[in-house]
Amino acid sequence: MSETVKFSCEQLPAKIASFAGFRELNRCRRELIRLGMVGVDANGVGFGNLSVRDGTTSRFYITGSGTGGIANLTPADLSRVMAFDFGRNWLRCEGARIASSESLTHAAVYQSDRNACAVIHCHHLKLWEALLHNHEVPATPRGIAYGTPELACAVQRLFQTTGVKDRKIFVMRAHEAGLIIFGKTMAEALAVLLQHFTIFQGT
Repeated sequence: MSETVKFSCEQLPAKIASFAGFRELNRCRRELIRLGMVGVDANGVGFGNLSVRDGTTSRFYITGSGTGGIANLTPADLSRVMAFDFGRNWLRCEGARIASSESLTHAAVYQSDRNACAVIHCHHLKLWEALLHNHEVPATPRGIAYGTPELACAVQRLFQTTGVKDRKIFVMRAHEAGLIIFGKTMAEALAVLLQHFTIFQGT
């Protein structure tokens, strides 16, 4: 387990082929890079990740750890999460890349909302700060670190106790600048984010 990947991972050396939604994922990701919401920070650490559900299953494709600096991803830059267990802080994935450190958070969204087929985790400090003060936007509790089973369980509680399923966005309170957005498609998730971003810019 590394400082960035906080779960134990059983990695299977399978080749990741192109899949439905890959082009849309790449297109939306390029827009997020342009806006500075996904990329590499001043310390050379990548931030932001995207995922797409694998059909109607609980499996999903997610951008690999350490890919923040790649402008245009290939399928080989993603990992396919085949199974996960929050209690064991464990997942099984396929591909040459280790799955993103936020994989358990993405898994919690997919498990909580059967209609969610795409998830964006991005960073924008000022939008994050603005949404923290918007009580209509759900937020995970303070003190729960990103990429942990505790955060995955907190995400599940949001779906049980708030209107996050309808709003399709929540703030990661203990992960500075961190936002999670989801939708039936990656384009829908991006549209939800851009709607909030536009409102924020107009204030």
